[in-house]
Amino acid sequence: MEQDRRGPAKGFKPGVSGFLPIGLSLGFLALVAAVAASSAGSVTGSWLIVGAAVIGGYMALNIGANDVANNMAPVVAARALTMGGALAVAAVFEAAGALLAGADVVETVSRGIINPAGIATSGIFVAVMMAALLGAALWLNLATYVGAPVSTTHSIVGGVLGAGLAAAGLEVVNWPVLAAIVASWVVSPVLGGILAALLLAVLNRLILQAQDRIAASRFWVPVVVGATAATFAAYLIQKGLSRVWKPDTILMLALVAGIFVLVAWIARMLVDRQAPLLENSKKGVGTLFAIPLIVSAAILSFAHGANDVANAIGPLAAIVSSVQGTVGEKVQVPGWIMVIGALGLSAGLALFGPRLIHMVGQQITRLTPVRAFCVAVAAAATVLAASALGLPVSSTHIAVGAIFGVGLAREYYGSRGGHLKRARREREASLSTSVAQISALPAAPGKEKRRRRKLVRRRHLLTIVTAWLVTVPLTALLSAVLFHVTRLLTGPVS
Repeated sequence: MEQDRRGPAKGFKPGVSGFLPIGLSLGFLALVAAVAASSAGSVTGSWLIVGAAVIGGYMALNIGANDVANNMAPVVAARALTMGGALAVAAVFEAAGALLAGADVVETVSRGIINPAGIATSGIFVAVMMAALLGAALWLNLATYVGAPVSTTHSIVGGVLGAGLAAAGLEVVNWPVLAAIVASWVVSPVLGGILAALLLAVLNRLILQAQDRIAASRFWVPVVVGATAATFAAYLIQKGLSRVWKPDTILMLALVAGIFVLVAWIARMLVDRQAPLLENSKKGVGTLFAIPLIVSAAILSFAHGANDVANAIGPLAAIVSSVQGTVGEKVQVPGWIMVIGALGLSAGLALFGPRLIHMVGQQITRLTPVRAFCVAVAAAATVLAASALGLPVSSTHIAVGAIFGVGLAREYYGSRGGHLKRARREREASLSTSVAQISALPAAPGKEKRRRRKLVRRRHLLTIVTAWLVTVPLTALLSAVLFHVTRLLTGPVS
């Protein structure tokens, strides 16, 4: 792999060591228990709500520790933010995404994978969901401990599937919904990679390969940043604010267009201020993408919070509905459950997340601000689209797919295109070269290809795919075992 002569990015350190993170995590879970007890009141089976809330909070902590780190890896690897700054940005936007737009995927996780009507009693259904939560959380805890970035979405889907099969057999599984989820797992990382590669190709052609890169940046950087902000605004208006405000189509389009113009104008002023100080080089104009990268990483964190909070609170919401006697109805997610999920994601990231950022940010391919921007925008767009469709996708694999897409595009455009240009210049100057020099030209592509292959570590793809294949069956098996244990403790719920 191409070595980064700059050395490790600032802030690439393991998470806080010692017992402090564990102590703070236990304090968070104690607070969760108190909130759940207060919210459950004196309803029959309230102890189940408290127990499920603690397990849900534990799951949220593990999601923050293992999954959220992937969103901030590009921005830290590109040195746009320090580790502390990245953690602060992610914490705020993860919580906002979970609270404002997290309810859509909750319905799929809590009711879509298995049919509650196929479960004999509410007590069995509660046992299924508690086993799924605990099994997925334990697997994530182990993966985080050994430093393996795995999919939290795969974990919870495998957990619900395994516990459901143990409780009621094949008939209880909603196979069409499960098939759609599995298909999205395959399509989403590929789509993220393609989008990231295309965006890098566009920026490469419009800005990085222009003769006057600074002039090109003054025009195109504001356009790209404005379009990114407008896309995020459209999603936020349609999904995040839909509960309190639903503008008509014309008004929404006008708002989105206004946001595009405003953000592009602000970006143009910032670019104009920096431009006189920049060199007309790729590295020089690359610094202009630092702020857009931070914004796009924040959007990705919002998208992740909207999508992956369901992995923690979906089963919890289903348990609360079951204990309250509303099995089979549409899940209504109480505000206190959303807060537990949102705060759990942020706390897990801050306490345990940094140790996994290095794997995603530095071990696949070297990321510059431009490349990291492409990764963040492509991943955010893919996760937002999946969240809007109610599909629980793996942000881990989408982010990694986008990084691979950028790396492969970097190889293609950086080596193939560069070699062809050099070869053409050499042939044009062939009148002044010797026959021996001309005959040596065909040997260059082989050397260039050998060098090009070192820009992306393919072996990490095998590692990620292996983790993908192992996570679902392992969590399914673990949750099936835990179901029988949990069933002995929960009993029937009236």
